Amino acid sequence: MAVPVPALDLLTYTVPETHAVPATGARVIVPLGRRTLTGVVIGEASRPEGAFELRDIVGVLDDAAFIPADVLQLTEWVADYYLSGRGATLAAAMPPHALTARVEAFRTVRTAALTAQGHELAARPDALSPRQREAVLLLRATPDGLAVPHLATRGVSAAVLGRLKTLGLVAIRRERVNRDPFAPGGTSLPDRPDTLGRVLSDEQQAALERLRALAAAETFRVALLHGVTGSGKTEVYLHLADAVRRSGRGVLLLVPEIALTPAVAAVFRARFGEGVAIQHSGLSDGERHDQWHRIRGGDVDVVIGTRSAIFAPLARPGLIIIDEEHDTSYKQEETPRYHGRDVAVMRGKFAQALVVLGSATPAMESFYNAQQKRYDLITLSRRVLDRPLATVSVVNMREEFAADGPDVILSRALREQTQARLDKQEQVLVLLNRRGYATAVFCRQCGGTMECPNCSVSLTVHTSHRDWRARCHYCNYSRVVPKTCTTCAAPYLEHVGFGTERVEAEIHKLFPRARVGRVDRDTVRRRGSLASVLDRFAKRELDVLVGTQMIAKGHDFPQVTLVGVISADVGLGMADFRAAERTFQLLTQVAGRAGRGTQPGEAIIQTLFPTHYSIRLATSQNYPAFFDKELEFRRAMRYPPVMAMVNVVVRGKTYDAAMDAAADLARRTNERSAGGFVILGPAPAPLTRLRGEHRAQFFLKGTSRAAMRTALRQALTTLPELARRTSVDVDPLSVL
Repeated sequence: MAVPVPALDLLTYTVPETHAVPATGARVIVPLGRRTLTGVVIGEASRPEGAFELRDIVGVLDDAAFIPADVLQLTEWVADYYLSGRGATLAAAMPPHALTARVEAFRTVRTAALTAQGHELAARPDALSPRQREAVLLLRATPDGLAVPHLATRGVSAAVLGRLKTLGLVAIRRERVNRDPFAPGGTSLPDRPDTLGRVLSDEQQAALERLRALAAAETFRVALLHGVTGSGKTEVYLHLADAVRRSGRGVLLLVPEIALTPAVAAVFRARFGEGVAIQHSGLSDGERHDQWHRIRGGDVDVVIGTRSAIFAPLARPGLIIIDEEHDTSYKQEETPRYHGRDVAVMRGKFAQALVVLGSATPAMESFYNAQQKRYDLITLSRRVLDRPLATVSVVNMREEFAADGPDVILSRALREQTQARLDKQEQVLVLLNRRGYATAVFCRQCGGTMECPNCSVSLTVHTSHRDWRARCHYCNYSRVVPKTCTTCAAPYLEHVGFGTERVEAEIHKLFPRARVGRVDRDTVRRRGSLASVLDRFAKRELDVLVGTQMIAKGHDFPQVTLVGVISADVGLGMADFRAAERTFQLLTQVAGRAGRGTQPGEAIIQTLFPTHYSIRLATSQNYPAFFDKELEFRRAMRYPPVMAMVNVVVRGKTYDAAMDAAADLARRTNERSAGGFVILGPAPAPLTRLRGEHRAQFFLKGTSRAAMRTALRQALTTLPELARRTSVDVDPLSVL
């Protein structure tokens, strides 16, 4: 039995004689301590040895398996590989509230239909009042009946229907209806034509033929589709999905961001109609519930969604596509800390399916696997219609500061080119991967900054219509920015650094006639707000769009001819061995948003480090050269992909408590080592305090993930109380 309690292993219960033995994958209600929880049956077990008494299950919710066997197998692999509890992993694979007391009910609607007597009277409606006659004639034209809310919009009131029901002319019944995310008021789908009619380029056609052959074999294969930005990877996906569907197998397509789902779903729904479902956290609980059950019921054969969609209960998947496979959004940063791309590979292996990883800037691990011949490498080196890649120029901001002072945000080149694009009624994207108005509040007298009381970070300044607020981006603590320093009471507080709010304000100031929008986590909190801004930009209701990395991936805006990158090196200062890789990917991806239409594109990159190899090679969008240079660094430092890593973070009430506990866990792990890895640390985590807890960390680094997981699992078993304060991240994307 698996229950949704983090770090808790499988539990064993007995089935009383009053209940039938539940099926594997069914949900049951079980007691746990003083609580009652919903769990999932994993299988039957013999009675464990020992003197303790087993408890009975309380009830059975499902007559058959709620979770299909193949998804259950996948969650078992995830729990083992990422050292997460089975219950927590299963919860990620289920619709909202499936493992809580509040199970989402199916939605029903009252439907009115004519009775046999009503049909007879419809032939001579003169005996009815005008309103009754109108209702009868409407229902006569729809033998299956009409929803009562719809009739109300046609002027048929509840009173009229009630009278017709009393007369025996109308029957009212309740029917189940799906909450459709594509209905008016739900997910916005842009107008997209059926792209199967388009002629593929020779490169696209060759790639498609190779992928079709791999899919037709119906054996497990992984292909890396390395295509430059604008090379038409989505067209290849669509044609390949069509072939797999026709063979009778299903298609799973994952995208990294919720914002990309509508555009991709529009293309697939234009071709495959109602056979497409979506799964992501941007839907309401009811919509996710109904979409999940449509998939489970076999009503769809194409599923599109973000990382959790990899657990969708799609029968017989034959093709799994991970678009923008390099994106860090595929990694979940809380338990279970799985990577959607790597879980997709395992689901493909279990299902004997083709897995396609697509990207213009593949993750180092993926390209390394292709070099090692574990993956098939398929390349699209040219844009559709042979459109040129955007020309990229670099601005050395040291020279800008020397000429115009340290407060420059937009360089002279970016200002001039933005004005030129606005004059020609073209569009501009401006990227700064840092939100807020200012990065810190600094006192000129004592040198102090405003720190978060819960986390070891400075507070970021945000502005609103009412006041200036300083906010922590980790725990969301906030306070009004004071007039004087909280340390020395001096009135010399300054805002230092800048984020997307400040960039937006600067563009408004420099180009007052421009229509400017902003996309970052602060502007897209409400459901539909992100899609709304992107839709306005696509319809050319905005001239300039400022944003974080949300605007850098996957979007296709044909009228964007200029991309500006502010502080391109903002990520290079991170204490993370992946910093150069992320910088190269971000710059290459955002530059690829320019020039996707008939007009050529340009990207201007502002940086303090113009000679850094990640920035220099991004200007030429030369991925192979970057990979070789970065792999040289990774080999020298013994970092992934040449080695595997596990990041272990231990939390404590004090610094000493965290360090002592981490040292104890590291020692016990080392004692259980059979070789194949080394332990680095413990040491204070870069974020030493987070949400009020102190943090220490150590790393396991080696060639055998299995050996690392086994030793760490055994060590944690000896320290059950500490296990609840320990976070284990296998194959970490962030080491902060």
